[in-house]
Amino acid sequence: MTDTRRRVKVYTLNEDRQWDDRGTGHVSSAYVERLKGMSLLVRAESDGSLLLESKINPNTAYQKQQDTLIVWSEAENYDLALSFQEKAGCDEIWEKICQVQGKDPSVDITQELIDESEEERFDDMSSPGLELPPCELSRLEEVAELVASSLPSPLRREKLALALENEGYIRKLLELFRVCEDLENREGLHHLYDIIKGIFLLNRTALFEVMFSEECIMDVIGCLEFDPSLPQPRRHREFLTTTARFKEVIPISDPELRQKIHQTYRVQYIQDMVLPTPSVFEENMLSTLHSFIFFNKVEIVGMLQDDEKFLTELFAQLTDEATDDDKRHELVNFLKEFCAFSQTLQPQNRDAFFKTLSNMGILPALEVILGMDDVQVRGAATDIFSYLVEYNPSMVREFVMQESQQNDDDILLINLIIEHMICDTDPELGGAVQLMGLLRTLVDPENMLATANKTEKTEFLSFFYKHCMHVLSAPLLANTTEEKPKDFFFLKHFDVFMHSCSTTLLTDINYSLAVKSLCTFLTHFTCPGALRFMRKIIGLKDEFYNRYIMRNFLFEPVVKAFLNNGSRYNLINSAIIEMFEYVRVEDVKSLTAHIIENYWKGLEDVDYVQTFKGLKLRYEQQRERQDNPKLDSMRSILRNHRFRRDARTLEDEEEMWFNTDEEDLEDGEAVVPPSDKMKSDEDLMDPISKFMERKKCTLLLHAGGIMLMTNYYDPLFDCKMLLTLLGGLVGLVDYPDDDDEEDEDEEDADSKEESPPLSKKSKLSS
Repeated sequence: MTDTRRRVKVYTLNEDRQWDDRGTGHVSSAYVERLKGMSLLVRAESDGSLLLESKINPNTAYQKQQDTLIVWSEAENYDLALSFQEKAGCDEIWEKICQVQGKDPSVDITQELIDESEEERFDDMSSPGLELPPCELSRLEEVAELVASSLPSPLRREKLALALENEGYIRKLLELFRVCEDLENREGLHHLYDIIKGIFLLNRTALFEVMFSEECIMDVIGCLEFDPSLPQPRRHREFLTTTARFKEVIPISDPELRQKIHQTYRVQYIQDMVLPTPSVFEENMLSTLHSFIFFNKVEIVGMLQDDEKFLTELFAQLTDEATDDDKRHELVNFLKEFCAFSQTLQPQNRDAFFKTLSNMGILPALEVILGMDDVQVRGAATDIFSYLVEYNPSMVREFVMQESQQNDDDILLINLIIEHMICDTDPELGGAVQLMGLLRTLVDPENMLATANKTEKTEFLSFFYKHCMHVLSAPLLANTTEEKPKDFFFLKHFDVFMHSCSTTLLTDINYSLAVKSLCTFLTHFTCPGALRFMRKIIGLKDEFYNRYIMRNFLFEPVVKAFLNNGSRYNLINSAIIEMFEYVRVEDVKSLTAHIIENYWKGLEDVDYVQTFKGLKLRYEQQRERQDNPKLDSMRSILRNHRFRRDARTLEDEEEMWFNTDEEDLEDGEAVVPPSDKMKSDEDLMDPISKFMERKKCTLLLHAGGIMLMTNYYDPLFDCKMLLTLLGGLVGLVDYPDDDDEEDEDEEDADSKEESPPLSKKSKLSS
């Protein structure tokens, strides 16, 4: 069989009942051996990968919607949709599906598999179709009961939908609605409400197309105004015709596009406001309504995007100084809604959409709008800017860097964003927080591109600190001139920018003044973010920053804030103690010395934590190491060595231990291996002195190792203390050439009758 390939988009329905795009490709129908049947295959147009492989199940219900959609469910909670570029392609695939299932291609839905009892199934199959009562005022109650009784059964729903469609029954019902409304027949209006609501739950695209047509949709909304559970009818039609007026900010020449916009707005209103909240069992019955709205929005965006004349006129009026404020407000709101609709597009189409807007000049237009005094217009422009930044921050970076070559820093788009963030008058700071998040996205190195020709991170960050940082830091620097700082909200968020700072760039602004400005807030407890910022700088462990902190005594306001806080256990207290603890644990020597030498008098009485006493101990150890550089170098040499006891000594000690009689031990006397008991200094000094002459390096390693292992440190460490610590720890370091030297030592011992070396020394007698 020859495959018929057509361009389609593949969608799946997520848990939120929204359609997720899975990609674009070409569909075909073919026999798949693995699935043992005819299947739908969709291969991606980009790389040929398989996007969809779905067997055409004879019992699966396929729906054809809007001439270019095929929707079906493969599992209880897994719905699929194919959106065709051409109607001809949709018709061919639909014929293949109907051929496999043995259905007439003229139908819009195939037979469903039902879980009814055998008796019900026999009764339904024996009847050729569902006969509707005559559409008369006196029979409305009967029609309402028939609709309600058909909803539980999938097969009866299908038959009811076919009957309503074939007989043009919906239009007849709407004619009766107008009669009932003129006669003020409340009972008939209540029956019509139940009937129209039930028709929505049939989930049938062909019926929706009739109900949502231009001549029928307002009457459908009118039927849904008369809810029997409410004492008075709703006034939805009044709202749609008087309050919600359609405004063409730019004339739309395409009547089909205009009609599609009207229809989508009204159907969205029905879903959100008119229809009652569906129950758990009714939720799946409205999936076709969700799909209808979704694909309508996709069509609207595509038709507007292809109309170059419309978009050109839109941006021309946005940037024209002669455009009045009301008109510009309408244009901005339209553009905002246009960008919101674009979220329904698949990624590649959305990318093309934003590229089209960029080519049309959306960013220069936003620059003009953000310079206006109207708060609502600026708010809408901020929302549009957020769509651009969140989807493609690189496009925004490229624009602002090119803009800096032609304009002054004061009128750059990104500087306008910073100024609006700083000057936000909203007490809740909603707009400022939103703008700050956008700035953070723009300066975040993690989403910056790096190619063979350029590195966006280097280029943009250099641009940002050269052209924008002085605007961002100006309020910080201004605070250094006043005794009491102003209430400047974004100090608590300023540290989000520090992850992109470099040493060279920070010298371009007065870093010390900026940090000092931040720290002055600590004395007034108005900005805990200032402390967080300083903690972030210290966490870099860069001596360049540490010198700035020490040179300008930036710990002074921190210590003052800590002492003024007293013993209160709060955020300031914990944060400051954690910062000093970090300096102690990480052993930041320069800051440790600076803190103790300048602020110890104020901190020495703090004893409810050991942080400051630990800093003092660190400081004293540093001074001792400076006074005794040899001992410090010896400890550094030993840091990576491992020590062990000589195996021969251990064997001798074990033998002595087991040979010792417990009765020979006095009460309370500790059992100590003989090698661990102390010798007299005279007995030890003579052999040790000769041993040290032969192995001075080894002995130094022994001493350093013991000091490290015992955490013992004494600058007046002498030979006597060394011998006391060594005791029975012998053979700590085993060098490859030890054997030769030991052999020589034994020969010397035999000839000169000297004591053996320490590594060969026998145990002391008890």
